[in-house]
Amino acid sequence: MTIASAPPGPRYAHAALLHFATRLAEALGLPADRARIQAEMLLESDLMGHTTHGLNLLPSLLSDLESGGMKKSGMPRVISEHAAALHWDGDFLPGTWLMTQAIAAASAKLANNPVVTVVIRKAHHIAGLVAYLRLATEAGHAMLIVNSDPSGKTVAAHGGLDRQITPNPLAFGYPTDGAPVLIDISTSTTANGWVRRWMAEGKMLPHPWILDHQGNPSADPKALFGDPPGALMPLGGADLGYKGFALGLMVEALTSGLTGYGRADQAKGTGGPVTILLFDPAGFGGLGAFTREASFLADSVRRSRVRPGADAPRMPGERALALRQHQLAEGLALYPTIMPALANWGAKLGIAAPAPGA
Repeated sequence: MTIASAPPGPRYAHAALLHFATRLAEALGLPADRARIQAEMLLESDLMGHTTHGLNLLPSLLSDLESGGMKKSGMPRVISEHAAALHWDGDFLPGTWLMTQAIAAASAKLANNPVVTVVIRKAHHIAGLVAYLRLATEAGHAMLIVNSDPSGKTVAAHGGLDRQITPNPLAFGYPTDGAPVLIDISTSTTANGWVRRWMAEGKMLPHPWILDHQGNPSADPKALFGDPPGALMPLGGADLGYKGFALGLMVEALTSGLTGYGRADQAKGTGGPVTILLFDPAGFGGLGAFTREASFLADSVRRSRVRPGADAPRMPGERALALRQHQLAEGLALYPTIMPALANWGAKLGIAAPAPGA
């Protein structure tokens, strides 16, 4: 199959980037294990082509470590625990570390409960959701992740003009007899990070996914962040946005609603609530039956006739996983602004940035 395109430019060895990103966070006081997990999860997004949510986020995470916006030490506070559920207050600890701890805690409960739910309030930025899915699928489990940020809002309700919610991503991964299926989407037409990138590049969006402040559909990224600002349309756009906004509301209910802390509390801080549902097919029809059904449908999709002018149908995550393998072998091609920003932090902290190919 065709490998998804990586950004043009020099390539860096995964091990070198992992070491560099870990040392930067350690130099600002983040314990070594948490610094490494943060680096690993950010790099997972870059490996799979989600370049707005990989190392691109590290400079802002380092700034929050330096300012105290991200807490360096301590453990999540257990608000409640049940046989098949956990509720944590993350206290703005590193979101990447909190996620790995939550998935491990949910996995431990699966022996007696084939579905386990973990909800976390006040998590610092958890980065790209897709990065966590393989932690479940490689163990033969399925996992749903939903995330919101009640401290901000950029997405309008369908038919409305005013910003109401964030892009509220959801991710779902499940195993097959071959490669897992990895789904990661926003419930808005696009994500804030992509609009910022297109604006920085002086480019227009591929389609009119934004409403300007007067309610006119626009492909100009400045319409979202201008003065006065516009809003993102929900997934489905001007015609079918009621579907995307409904999904966005579902995410709000499963995050802020379940954690009991959100927009009604005038929530502050980078990141926000997250909910994880972990499923063990062995507790239902069995893993073999699950993967048999999942593989049957995946094979059917790949055999589908191709619509004129379209790419051949593929399962979600196929291109990302192929790109991941390619970049592990050949090196990561980072988005051009990432390494200069990290090199500035390296110079400040006395840590040499890796050279291309090293």
